[in-house]
Amino acid sequence: MTVELAVAFPVMLVVAVIAVNAMTFFSECAAFDAAFRDAVRVCATSPGYGEGADRACTLIKGQLEGAFNAENESVSVTVEAVAGGYRRFTGTIEFRATLFGHGLRTSVFGVQLPALSHRASLVVDFYKPGVVL
Repeated sequence: MTVELAVAFPVMLVVAVIAVNAMTFFSECAAFDAAFRDAVRVCATSPGYGEGADRACTLIKGQLEGAFNAENESVSVTVEAVAGGYRRFTGTIEFRATLFGHGLRTSVFGVQLPALSHRASLVVDFYKPGVVL
């Protein structure tokens, strides 16, 4: 019985680490989708006087960094113009695996462990109040 436990325990531990990281990543993706869309709706749909798309991008990134501030997560936001004066805001969260919340090396036996990334985008009408087209 002891030998079976000694053989099976490392396998069970690896499966548990993978399962915990997968569930954490899926949870962060769902939270990121909601937070990103809320931040875009608040900051980008009606910017203040003299504020451009870059300022809205900075505000969105600031809100997302406040919500996703774990050391194994990083957030980036980009903006691009699309047809008709609309703007596409794209947010990306990168997630690095952890060992039950503790840091994990970026490489194991010389093999790089890539960061998992999730991307969400939203196209909005960048309305500027008081501007006549």
